Amino acid sequence: MGAVSYTLGGGLGILAREFGYAADHVRSLDIVTADGRLRTVSADAEPGLFAGLLGGGADLGVVTAMETALVPVARLYGGALAYDGTEVDPAAVLRAYTDWARTVPDTLTSSLGAIAYPDIPVLPPQLRGQYVVSVRIAFTGSAAEGERLVAPLRAALGPAASDTVREMPYSESHTIHSDPDFPHAYYGDSVVLSELDEAGVAELIRMSGPGARGMHVVQVNQLGGALARPAANCVPYRDAGWLVRILSPLDASGTEAARAHHTLAFKQVEGRAVGRSLNFSFGGGDRTEGLYDAETRKRLAVLKAAYDPANLFRRDFTMR
Repeated sequence: MGAVSYTLGGGLGILAREFGYAADHVRSLDIVTADGRLRTVSADAEPGLFAGLLGGGADLGVVTAMETALVPVARLYGGALAYDGTEVDPAAVLRAYTDWARTVPDTLTSSLGAIAYPDIPVLPPQLRGQYVVSVRIAFTGSAAEGERLVAPLRAALGPAASDTVREMPYSESHTIHSDPDFPHAYYGDSVVLSELDEAGVAELIRMSGPGARGMHVVQVNQLGGALARPAANCVPYRDAGWLVRILSPLDASGTEAARAHHTLAFKQVEGRAVGRSLNFSFGGGDRTEGLYDAETRKRLAVLKAAYDPANLFRRDFTMR
């Protein structure tokens, strides 16, 4: 996923609770629409199309350039507290994390991850065959204030197998999640929750752990803060409290096993589900259910009819 597609899908960054979605900061977009015209759209020039692109994804044309505002962040306090999921109860980590997350200010963004690594040579020795449950933290306040905020979480969880939480230049912020820096195939989906269903999420994590068929990466994001502020775009579900997503690396067997796992896992939280996130829907073809609330979907369908009536751009999640 590149910077443009990430932003058109909303854009949920490591400081999102403080600064909102990446889409909220875009000033203008250059787009080629289905009629072959190159348009520059903004809040002042074709504002309807501009708003639809931000959150609507790649359904309305080909974006060739994007101008966005920046925020002045040179350093932050952040990192990960990682635990051996075979020695601690992942449900207890989830409970301690969510209880703590509800107490922190909007300037602190966090998530919980659970990954059962396969025992394969491509992985670093310390990760092969390990089940890691971690809490990832990013905070723009002082290191001293960060230490004060994180102290109750450390106390609740006990000694971590690895603790990388520290003050760092923003240029090192990618180390907080340590995502792979190489392309690989995976199937992914998500569910946006109005409120956290702790028992359901705990069961989803258990189902996706070491006993699961295949490898699955689970992440639980606290939303709220600046993400809940209204904006003149089509990023939906701003009043939701949590996002749960699963990524499943693929092999030659294809997507069917991963899709079946996701269907069963997400059933555990369907009682609190309000939708899905476009940014984290990978390999789902044109399955659009849940990506938008009814009002936003209608708004995007009107734009689709106006700017792409023949449905030229139909390879992704078309709103026709």
